[in-house]
Amino acid sequence: MFLKKFLLFTLLVLQGSAALLYAQAQMRTTDRIIAIVNDRIILKSDVDGEVLNFLRQTELDGSNIEFSEDLWYSALQSMVDNYVLLEKAVIDSVVVSDDLVNRNMDQRINQLIRQAGSERALEEAFGQSLIQIRADFREQFREQMIAQQVQQIKMNSISITRPEVEEFFNQIPEESIPLIPEQISLSQIVIIPPPLEDARSDARGRAAALRDSVTTYGKNFEEMARLYSEDVSAPRGGLLPMMPLDDLVATYSAAAAALEPGAISEVVETRFGFHVIRLNERRGDNIETNHILIRVDESLIDEEYAINKLIAIRDSVLVHGKSFADMARLHSEDEDSKPFGGRILNPRTGSRILQLDQLEPALYRIALLLDEPGQISEPRAYNPTRNDVNRAFRIVRLDRHIPEHMANLKDDYDQIREFALQQKIGIEMSRWIEELREEIYVEFMIEIPESFASGQEDDFNVLP
Repeated sequence: MFLKKFLLFTLLVLQGSAALLYAQAQMRTTDRIIAIVNDRIILKSDVDGEVLNFLRQTELDGSNIEFSEDLWYSALQSMVDNYVLLEKAVIDSVVVSDDLVNRNMDQRINQLIRQAGSERALEEAFGQSLIQIRADFREQFREQMIAQQVQQIKMNSISITRPEVEEFFNQIPEESIPLIPEQISLSQIVIIPPPLEDARSDARGRAAALRDSVTTYGKNFEEMARLYSEDVSAPRGGLLPMMPLDDLVATYSAAAAALEPGAISEVVETRFGFHVIRLNERRGDNIETNHILIRVDESLIDEEYAINKLIAIRDSVLVHGKSFADMARLHSEDEDSKPFGGRILNPRTGSRILQLDQLEPALYRIALLLDEPGQISEPRAYNPTRNDVNRAFRIVRLDRHIPEHMANLKDDYDQIREFALQQKIGIEMSRWIEELREEIYVEFMIEIPESFASGQEDDFNVLP
């Protein structure tokens, strides 16, 4: 069991399971300081909250983990070690840019949207717009990223030699050598169908009419937002409280920043739809606004455009000899694979080798129909992971096929090397964390079980 650190986003307020109710009962005692890391303090309530968040998250994931003292002490150790890493970041002047924080926040929120089922479901669970969710968790997320970057700097300094890899593999008993499942390498070209012009025109027209109701006919902005806005801020009259311009979508912040207080924008288009914005107040690079959002009907998209474009691209490769990789870089709208010529990479390892039975279902169904390397599928619809796109089309090429076989150094050296390196990193990182604890002031205000105090608790791991 590995206790996830910094579980910042609890998606839903769940009905209490037996494990959660038991955990809450165990934690219902007077709050107090239980650990100090330099001038940072950790309260019992901080650890309790971390454990409850973890239990809620595992319940969302379908896991059956119960509260235990080991779990609680693992959470405490996790928080202490992350504070140690933050202190190390101060010593080494490790910082992360606002742009990097924003991009990684977007990725994390996209994951949560997939778990919640939709963007609207996530907003309703929090009772906030995505913009406000990002603003509320931004600094906590920055600290998480700083701690991870400190770890990454250390991890990047750890390497492994071929003799070490061979020694690692040769120590595996013959009867324990794993069976490598069927694997493939794939490339794709993705086209996102644009909205039908009628859908965009309708949404823009409705937003323009609402603007006219306020600017020409004197209707109350907040009332129009409450009645017609399609954003979760509608019950508040469209209010987005004071927040940094950088936390807003670029086109929204640019339009709002150009206004005088009290002024109302023209209709502004963002990836969320069409907005009418009123600037209430500006303090430096922070603004307070009200807005009315009209979304484009996402069910009204031009699927024929995407299919025809992919058919033409496929013919260019198969009939006219164009490079699939070049066509992907030129035409694909998938930002993850496009820079790599359409190559689909394992998001965890960065490897091109993908385990067939671990592909997401839509891609798995396509892969089963591809028999020979170089074969390209017909255009197929799928649901991408981007939170602003519900449906896209793609063609997929089979680049390589590796049948099931027993692991060996000749055919699977890269994978075996990765396993060996991860083992070495785990050992080196645990030793390094213990050394940092000697350099940075850490004091526990409660008695710690011997297995945790000695750093020998097997379930805890500082690696992300």
